[in-house]
Amino acid sequence: MIFDYEPGDYVINPKNKEWGLGQVQSIIKNIVTVNFENSGKKTIIADKILLEKINVEN
Repeated sequence: MIFDYEPGDYVINPKNKEWGLGQVQSIIKNIVTVNFENSGKKTIIADKILLEKINVEN
């Protein structure tokens, strides 16, 4: 599976926007670990939930 994000990138979960901005921690096969600002670390099955990459300017 090919993703448009990689560890270190920022994403949101369109189905749970209240989780806030998340930073991708790791990607192993189809399992993505993301640390969200409002809900902490979540393990996402990428086959079931499509995360949206967010470009964050530093």
